[in-house]
Amino acid sequence: MNKITYNLVYNRKKSLNKRGLALVQVEAYLNGKKKYFSTKVYLRPEQWDTGKRLVRKHPNANELNRIIHSFVISMEQKELDLWRQGRIITLDLLKEEVENEGNQNRFLPFFRHEIDTSSLRDSTKHNHRSTLLLLQEFRKNVTFGELNFDFITAFEAFMRNKGYHTNTIAKHMKHLKRYINVAINKGYLVFEKYAFRKYKIKMVASSHTHLLPEELERLEQLSLDGKYSKYRKTLDAFLFCCYAGLRFSDFTNLTSDNIQSIGKKTWLMYTSVKTGIEVRLPLYLLFNGKALLILQKYVNNLTDFFCLGNNSNVNKTLAILMQLAGISKRISFHAARHTNATLLIYKGVNITTVQKLLGHKSVRTTQVYTDIMDMTVIQDLEKHQLSKPFALSKH
Repeated sequence: MNKITYNLVYNRKKSLNKRGLALVQVEAYLNGKKKYFSTKVYLRPEQWDTGKRLVRKHPNANELNRIIHSFVISMEQKELDLWRQGRIITLDLLKEEVENEGNQNRFLPFFRHEIDTSSLRDSTKHNHRSTLLLLQEFRKNVTFGELNFDFITAFEAFMRNKGYHTNTIAKHMKHLKRYINVAINKGYLVFEKYAFRKYKIKMVASSHTHLLPEELERLEQLSLDGKYSKYRKTLDAFLFCCYAGLRFSDFTNLTSDNIQSIGKKTWLMYTSVKTGIEVRLPLYLLFNGKALLILQKYVNNLTDFFCLGNNSNVNKTLAILMQLAGISKRISFHAARHTNATLLIYKGVNITTVQKLLGHKSVRTTQVYTDIMDMTVIQDLEKHQLSKPFALSKH
């Protein structure tokens, strides 16, 4: 087995940064190949002795030399450990070992690893990764020691400045709290420094925004010409989900195989991405078959119809469509599902049937829509009250 040889190299790229400094690197050589590893030590040209490969004429020269040579020794130790494990030593494997050590005190790589190796559903992993991306945007490098009360309150302020809703902030905070708890359980953090001990995750009561029949009709009749024609597919997809009650994730996972013919009648059959429940929808019986009419428009290219891209961008397009239709409500794609459920209950469909059509595990999840309809009924009756109160006659 050939051994890796290590050399110290200064300013390999022959270029100084804005402060007139260049990096000292370790050059690892094996079987005709080289890889370079950063020592994180930056020097001026006159502070490096090329012949002796030492720091000189620097106020902390002795300490920097110790750091550099300790780094080389640690790399040699990693090579020896790999050899003892009987592994085939390569420069790529050495790089992986060095990077893993560098990640040991960093929270974000830990966060990513825990998501990737968890048994969570893919849709939940995707949700948790959105929090990871936000954290990376907030601060690229986060050590475990930085995860204190000040950090999480600053992260909250960061999200609030981006215009995030209180409940969206709460969702990301719950994800962050989960992985901080995992870090404590695995010994990366001590419980005495628990960041969420004095921090309360704030939520507000949320209402399920839905479209009224007249608002849905405005969207159905919306003419999209010229520069707005590019929004047609998004509008049709949203309307389709208003009639079928699909989540965004379920719609974008559909294929032509999900459209089935039973007794010459068209059904939509799919397994929910979120819950894993199989849902069977008789499209020909829902809202006078309006979903079928939309499918017919795309019958030759259903794959393209079911491909919408990023949910956030789709919601931005919906905001434009609502404005064009004169609808002042703030609508997301998920409002299609709320609209479907609300209108079905409004039309008198049994709640357990609505539960099956939506693919809810529990009828209690569906019952929230009955509360919405109770409010709508009260508002309707109050709107049409007679000007004079009705008095009971005395007999």
